[in-house]
Amino acid sequence: METPQSSPRLLASDNIFLRWCLVAGLALATVVPLQIVQSLVRERSHRYDEVLTDIASVWGSQQILQGPLLVVPYLEAVSPLPAVPAVVDPDAPPPPPIPTNQRHAVLLPETLDVDVSLRTENLHRGIHDALVFAADITLSGQFGELDLPALSDRLVDVQWDRAYLVVGLSDPSALSEVRDVRWGSGAAEFDPGAQLGSLIQAGFHAPVILDKDAASTAFSAELLVKGSGGFRFAPFGKRTTVDVASSWPHPSFQGSPTTSRIDDAGFAAQWKVSHLNRSYPQQFVLHRDAHNLSADLAGVDLYEPVTLYDKVGRATKYGLLFVCLTFLVFVLFEMTGRSRLHLVQYALVGVALSLFYLTLLALSEHVAFGVAYSAASLVAICMIALFSWGALRSGRRAGLIGGVLSLLYGVLYVILHMEDYALLGGTLVLLLATAASMYMTRELNAGPE
Repeated sequence: METPQSSPRLLASDNIFLRWCLVAGLALATVVPLQIVQSLVRERSHRYDEVLTDIASVWGSQQILQGPLLVVPYLEAVSPLPAVPAVVDPDAPPPPPIPTNQRHAVLLPETLDVDVSLRTENLHRGIHDALVFAADITLSGQFGELDLPALSDRLVDVQWDRAYLVVGLSDPSALSEVRDVRWGSGAAEFDPGAQLGSLIQAGFHAPVILDKDAASTAFSAELLVKGSGGFRFAPFGKRTTVDVASSWPHPSFQGSPTTSRIDDAGFAAQWKVSHLNRSYPQQFVLHRDAHNLSADLAGVDLYEPVTLYDKVGRATKYGLLFVCLTFLVFVLFEMTGRSRLHLVQYALVGVALSLFYLTLLALSEHVAFGVAYSAASLVAICMIALFSWGALRSGRRAGLIGGVLSLLYGVLYVILHMEDYALLGGTLVLLLATAASMYMTRELNAGPE
């Protein structure tokens, strides 16, 4: 007499706990394809970052403006200067030449006003877009009187005719134009190089004529600079005022601006910085006094709050939840109906749910994220709903499964566009899903009382 064997389709149908364990194991197994998709998202995101770096190397990187500052060469005695005799003997031989060293005094401006207008645009390379900007920068202000005796008690001679003005720019290759450079009542012309060694490594300088008797000298210049990522400035003035405006609505301010405005039309911010807020003095000697002129930078970064790879990566983190909730609906339908799903059918549903994220990634690189999300979710919902119709032999239950998936994908789309409340939204979904599961299984017993 042959022993009857259980049909594979009814495997574990008489043991509810075992069947739930098998289905739960299949749900956990879908972590593998989800991890593969997440790995692919990271790889594509890394490639996107490489494209941004390549574009920045051609267009211009983050720009740091340092300046202007005034450099005045002078000669300093090697040893203390001899005392000047009270009575000069006209017949005495002339004193021997005094050994000297070449020094450079650095003077920062008394007032510095910087007005920056950032015009953003997207550059295309292949399937990727990169956010870049062109900055119209207007510099103005004035320098006070250089107090050389305060810098050196061995001063021999000041080389006023060799003074020069320096403007530091982190990526001078992205400088498009310099206009209307004024120094005092005349004009100046910039030459390449900052001429300051490691103090400011990149930039340009202009020889200027100094009036040693003038109490102050005004300056102004207009620059057109390209860049990407953001704009920084050094508060070189004893009183520094910087205004930055752009039509980009997603700024990240570095250093607290005095006033700021952010709306859909863009942003505007103003910084007012005193020399008391920085770590270096108003004047010092180059190569003798060690100062870090990049220590107190401020400015703004232009960023995309959530990139498509961030959105897809965030969506995959909810993949296991989607699988578990979908499997839970199928199991509950099995318990209340006659139809049973084979474990292979559960696995196919899990694969279809995982393919949603791969489809979303592939489409979002070519079309708008909203369009890609709608198309990918529609494909996944139709596949699973039609499959459920045939497997459960019930159009009503297939429609219910399609409705549940539509609701889940709709909620997920809202969460993906949340910047500040994404964690709160995701936690709320988990709580509601758990509460619904508890309600739907409230009458489930493992055995008789």
